Amino acid sequence: MGEERRQPKGAGAEHGRWPGWEGREPDPGGKPRRGIRRFVPGWRLVLGGFLGLAVLVCGGFVAGYLLVDIPAANAAATQQSNVYLYADGTQLASDGDVNRENISLSDLPKPVRRAVLAAEDRDFYTGSAVDPQAMIRGAWKTVTGKGKQSGSTITQQYVKNYYLDQDQTVTRKAKEFFIAIKLDRETSKDEILEGYLNTSYFGRNAYGIQAAAQAYYGIDASDLNTAQGAYLASLLNAPSAYDVIAQPANRSRAEARWNYVLDGMVKENWLTGAERARLSFPTPDQQHLPRGLSGQRGYLVQAVDEYLVANGVVTEAALAKGGHRITTTLVKKQQDALVEAVDDRLTSKLDKKKRKADRNVRAGGVALDPKSGKVLAMYGGVDYTQQYVNNATRRDYQVGSTFKPFVLTAALQHKARTQDGRTINPNARYDGTNKRRVQGWSGGPYEPENEDERDYGDITLKVATDRSVNAVYAQLAVDVGPQKVKDTAIALGLPKDTPDLQPYPSIALGTATASVLDMAEAYASLADHGRHRDHRLVQEISHLGEKLELPQDRTREAVSRRAADTTTSVLRSVVRGGTGMAAREAGRPAAGKTGTAEEDTAAWFAGYTPDLTTVVAVMGQDPESGSHTPLYGALGLPRINGGGPRRRSGPSSPGPPSPGSRRATSTWRRTPRPRTPPPPPRASPARPPAAPGTRRATRRANRATATPPPATRAATPRAPPAATPAAPPTCLRAWRTIRAATATRPRPPAHCPNPRRPPRPATHARPRRFRSRRARRRQARAEPVRLPGRDTWAVCRVLSGVRGVWCVLSACARVSLVPDVLGCFGRAASVRAGRRGPTKFRRTGPSAPRSASGRPRRRSAGRRRRRGRRSPVRRGPACRGRRRPRRRCRPRRRRRCRSAGSWPPGRAAPCWRRFRRR
Repeated sequence: MGEERRQPKGAGAEHGRWPGWEGREPDPGGKPRRGIRRFVPGWRLVLGGFLGLAVLVCGGFVAGYLLVDIPAANAAATQQSNVYLYADGTQLASDGDVNRENISLSDLPKPVRRAVLAAEDRDFYTGSAVDPQAMIRGAWKTVTGKGKQSGSTITQQYVKNYYLDQDQTVTRKAKEFFIAIKLDRETSKDEILEGYLNTSYFGRNAYGIQAAAQAYYGIDASDLNTAQGAYLASLLNAPSAYDVIAQPANRSRAEARWNYVLDGMVKENWLTGAERARLSFPTPDQQHLPRGLSGQRGYLVQAVDEYLVANGVVTEAALAKGGHRITTTLVKKQQDALVEAVDDRLTSKLDKKKRKADRNVRAGGVALDPKSGKVLAMYGGVDYTQQYVNNATRRDYQVGSTFKPFVLTAALQHKARTQDGRTINPNARYDGTNKRRVQGWSGGPYEPENEDERDYGDITLKVATDRSVNAVYAQLAVDVGPQKVKDTAIALGLPKDTPDLQPYPSIALGTATASVLDMAEAYASLADHGRHRDHRLVQEISHLGEKLELPQDRTREAVSRRAADTTTSVLRSVVRGGTGMAAREAGRPAAGKTGTAEEDTAAWFAGYTPDLTTVVAVMGQDPESGSHTPLYGALGLPRINGGGPRRRSGPSSPGPPSPGSRRATSTWRRTPRPRTPPPPPRASPARPPAAPGTRRATRRANRATATPPPATRAATPRAPPAATPAAPPTCLRAWRTIRAATATRPRPPAHCPNPRRPPRPATHARPRRFRSRRARRRQARAEPVRLPGRDTWAVCRVLSGVRGVWCVLSACARVSLVPDVLGCFGRAASVRAGRRGPTKFRRTGPSAPRSASGRPRRRSAGRRRRRGRRSPVRRGPACRGRRRPRRRCRPRRRRRCRSAGSWPPGRAAPCWRRFRRR
């Protein structure tokens, strides 16, 4: 059997395999491998496998190098934000989704660059694009759980940030490897380092070292020192972990990382030991909210972008790509002051929950330097994230009376004349009657309405400017020529394409819809003695370090210096004593003009000094529909207009007007109107002598035999009473009309003094006239109508537009009984028919005495005659209210007197003695 098991050499090959041959291979000596030797490959297999692997790797490397190209940069890496700066260099805002601002490597200090190299890749300038040892070391630490370590060089990180995404896949790592090698061969080291610094994330939503310097220290990257640069370099490894403000517990780790960076700089001889010892840890600033477009920043960015595009500096597409560094003309101190002023005077007083009208309030303002044209401050709205429309640049609200200075300037510039040939100057006189038809206009009848439908009579242009009289300025526009007015406004600074800037007489009333910025530019020309400069919002702009050309500053003469300075003197009077008196709170001389849009949808004020021009506007807009709405009821006021109420001064001042009163919604006169002396008494025809025995003869005889009054002590001369400030003409007119329409003679209200005589001193008051019981009873039955309250004027005005009747309707509103209202209408009819007498005293209510037929019972003829007598009208001084006691007059002796005072010219004023005594 032993013979059978032994096989000769080579017998296996000839006679096949013997039993149990599986897993056994003969060794080179012919013996099969046993045990562990059978798992060890032969040298031929090892050599062949190694050579095959080498060929495969080399082939894959060559194929990858040839097949993988450098791709285009991804959108996130190239996207930048436009950075907007104040005039002093502090950051105003930055737009765009990515907070990034690229800078050149040459603008970065050398210690900061070396700090980044010490933290990330110390062999960057001498090593290759990839580091296999670092890659293996990083992979080993990741596998063994000793932490994650990036095995990528700066070149590889730049490729990942600029060309690829952040996915951790084998494919992405392979692409990164080949692109880095190619990029290192085709691009310089400085370009790679610059791109790396501009694309790396530093935390706090800052991409790039420039954004990081602003986010952590509030300075530009060019101003970083060595310690600050080392801290920013340490953030590249773990931005959120090493932020000592966001993570105070990690301060020790952040300081250790910072020391590692500095020690690396010392080791590479980039920093001496002495310099290293003097450095201390630079604690960053508190984290600020992202400087997006909230608040006023959005309005300012929008205005700057519109300015750059309108002047052809950049295109909208270029701005959308970003990368612009824009230094504006805005001054941070003045910008904050403007915002604070609007918040203090307007925004803080709005209560949108209690008052629905407060939801419609909008505001816009611009402050401009008239000598340079620079826009120093701008207010566009309450918040750009809530209201996207910039109220300082919108052109859809009428400018109102702020346009009137342009009409006056045009008249002075062209040396215009009135319709009767008089030279137009501030002292030229015009008729300020309400709804006066404009003379000399061939385009059809035009009758402008004054504010509150007031009549001003014959006034000068200066007074018309103070009071903002529409009738005067509409006529002035026709005298000058509407086309010349339009050309002058354009020369001063209004754009040619301003909506509704048409050459019609209404141009003087401010029907044009210019923006607040446009009006500020035009008023700045008046402030600079007629020289015009285009407004400027940008003083420097650069894109990726390259400066762009801005429009040149051009100055031209819009109007003559004489015309501009004369207009300024008139506008100074508006601030001193006209509708712009509120501007005196500034504490320095100023010129300005108020304005109100049609239907009170906007209120304006434009004012200036030699150094500053400011225009503000309050507008009404429905937040839902966007339509224009009146400013009635906003801020708890009945009305908001350009001028606001006028206040009188002196001992007789009634004090501040109460909300809702007519004084609070009207403009008061500052000085009484010039009055002409009353006409001389006219000679009346001689009356025939009284017949003997008549009552007339008896009265004369009694007067002749009456005992003369005792001699009185000589009156002590006293100073004439102080002149009482004149009341508004509407008040006087209403008072006189009611006095003529009522049965009694009411006293004027406290705010409506007697215009015909000064108030009588208390020591010389007329003694009260006692009446009999019968007279008092008769007066009580008559139920005299009292003067209506101030809150009734508006209602009466709506009820009737006929002069004289609406005041009677107002008086009727005060009667308590409804049937007596009908009687009041009857009395009004008798007044309009010209009847005076017992009809006004007849009771028409249910309590009136009636006959058997049910009709009101009439008194006897004698009783009517006795009760219908009137006191005679004295000629001359009789119009001042004096009366002759115990006199009776016949109806034929009643007269009407004329007054050239506040009563409208050509209308007969009722004499005071035409009314029954109490």
